[in-house]
Amino acid sequence: METTTTTQPPIGTIAKIGQHDGQTVIIRGWLYNLRESGKLLFPIFRDGTGVIQGVVPKSQVTPETFETIKNLTLESSVVVTGKVRADKRAPGGYELDVSDVRVVEKVPVDDPFPISLKEHGPDFLMEHRHLWVRTPRQTAILRIRHEIIRAARNFFDERGFVLTDPPILTPAACEGTSTLFPVNYFEEQAYLTQSGQLYIEATAMALGKVYSFGPTFRAEKSKTRRHLTEFWMVEPEVAYAQLDDIMELAENFISHIVQSVVANRRDDLKAVDRDVTKLENIKAPFPRITYDEAVKRLQEGHQKGQLETRFEWGGDLGSPDETYLSSQFDRPVMVHRYPAKVKAFYMEPDPGNPELALCVDVLAPEGYGEIIGGSQRIGDYDLLLQRIREHGLPEEAFKWYLDLRKYGGVPHAGFGMGIERAVAWICGLEHVRETIPFARTLTRIYP
Repeated sequence: METTTTTQPPIGTIAKIGQHDGQTVIIRGWLYNLRESGKLLFPIFRDGTGVIQGVVPKSQVTPETFETIKNLTLESSVVVTGKVRADKRAPGGYELDVSDVRVVEKVPVDDPFPISLKEHGPDFLMEHRHLWVRTPRQTAILRIRHEIIRAARNFFDERGFVLTDPPILTPAACEGTSTLFPVNYFEEQAYLTQSGQLYIEATAMALGKVYSFGPTFRAEKSKTRRHLTEFWMVEPEVAYAQLDDIMELAENFISHIVQSVVANRRDDLKAVDRDVTKLENIKAPFPRITYDEAVKRLQEGHQKGQLETRFEWGGDLGSPDETYLSSQFDRPVMVHRYPAKVKAFYMEPDPGNPELALCVDVLAPEGYGEIIGGSQRIGDYDLLLQRIREHGLPEEAFKWYLDLRKYGGVPHAGFGMGIERAVAWICGLEHVRETIPFARTLTRIYP
């Protein structure tokens, strides 16, 4: 007795559908849109890697299949079988001649998917963020975010850095006491971390070159387009490094990330309407100006009527100041040696002028402001203890941090880059809330 075996078509992804040109494949995804023209249906499917248009002639499928597709509701989950066909007019260059569809879960007709192709207000979209992330623009942003993270890890891994994980719960502040989220840690007071920096200074003394990547928290009561209360930071730290070393590291790091996104996520950049030519120009070296030079430029801008208020030496740069400075360059600008009094307690003073700190902020162009902040760290035990006292910080909580200077301390330096600000700049987004799957802001903790 003869037996016959049926070979099931391969399962494909829309992003790599071109590998199956002329072949029948199975796509597992969701219905994104549906258009009808007489006896033709044009369903558009998405699978998380991209979207593809299907073509369903009534004469080429069973009546049941045609009716099933015709009555599909948006975001119903489906398993689609069809033949891949090249078509230069189609987005992505391919269409799918659909032969069969299996409905996994149909969205109810009387309770349709709430995110439509029409405009919604930001409050509505954020309230439905768990569904909004499915739309093509949002998935493109999240894929670019993934590429930025992948490129960041690769950059440090390929240069001999070791990933070390700092704690999320800490006994004291790193970036000032006014932006801490307190946590009841059994019978003690603890805080959500503002930065992993202090802890990776310790692992740098063990391993030489390290970096951390993880969530950080700032209780800033800010509603600006640049602020989140929970965000992700990548932070390298290098033993025996000085300010110039980490400035060079930072510009090479940013260049690597941007060019990786341009090379690997060009279609996603197009989906968010990003001008790729501006990103192609982001290559080291970056322009460098001192804080003093920045103040001079800001004051000249005020004299010309380009800035509303006059910036005075001794203050920290605000968003309008950063926007004005960065608008003068076609790539990130590095502002270094700020007044020590406006910077963190752990920054090494400039030996040429102790009023200044050996620090740097990297300002992204196009008005996106600071994306990297870094410094050379204080190496002297007595000076660090003095700074801890001047800032009113609890000495006992920093005993371990002082130990790093007591037991074989060396010059060292590092920086931190907020992933979300980098995503906002590289994607050209108006607001940072779109850069993370679920944004946490001053007014939002749902969903």
